[in-house]
Amino acid sequence: MDTSRIAVLLQPFVETPLHESQLHQISTYIDILLRWNSRINLTAIRDPEEIVTRHFGESFFMARHLFPSGVARTLLSANPDATPVQVDQPHPLAPLVTVLDIGSGAGFPGLPIKLWAPDISLTLVESNHKKATFLRELSRALTLTDINVTTARAETLTTQSDVVTLRAVDRFETIVPIAASLVAPAGRLALLISSKQIPTLNSVTSFRPSAQIPLPSSNAKVLSIMVLDRKVVI
Repeated sequence: MDTSRIAVLLQPFVETPLHESQLHQISTYIDILLRWNSRINLTAIRDPEEIVTRHFGESFFMARHLFPSGVARTLLSANPDATPVQVDQPHPLAPLVTVLDIGSGAGFPGLPIKLWAPDISLTLVESNHKKATFLRELSRALTLTDINVTTARAETLTTQSDVVTLRAVDRFETIVPIAASLVAPAGRLALLISSKQIPTLNSVTSFRPSAQIPLPSSNAKVLSIMVLDRKVVI
């Protein structure tokens, strides 16, 4: 897909234009996704432009709100009310931010977040073996490093991460508390959900929203970023 067209389609979702190298990675991603999609069901969306707006646009929208500068190394605070301090260059005391994407499927939002903030340590969790194989092959094709694809169900995981992401997952009421339990202290739970799901979200977690932002593509969808108040027990 033409990179200039990708840039135009993504403009409403990102504050600053992506680099040409990122646009080329997106174009490659789309080609590989469509090729694999003819063999396994990765996405019901087959129009490349709709893939850009629906999948990449929404994912980059999440990425820029989690990591406004595109740099993921932060001076994390033990205070959950504190905003992580973005640093343009790696600080000797700044830890590598870990991101856990649950139910990755075709790689959204996890892989676009990695394209936006390349220095994160990303774990993609996908229980379907064929989809997990796709994610590994795609990561290699995009020459992305520090990515782990875990073929497992979220409820079997124990390691916590600084950021946990969810988008369009089944068993919403069940999976959200599990995702919340995998967020490290002072971490963030980021979800792309329907606005109708907000009451359910508030009822099943001990998090409090720090941001609920309508997506540019649809007022019916929101990006909800939540801050851990206390230890989550499920």
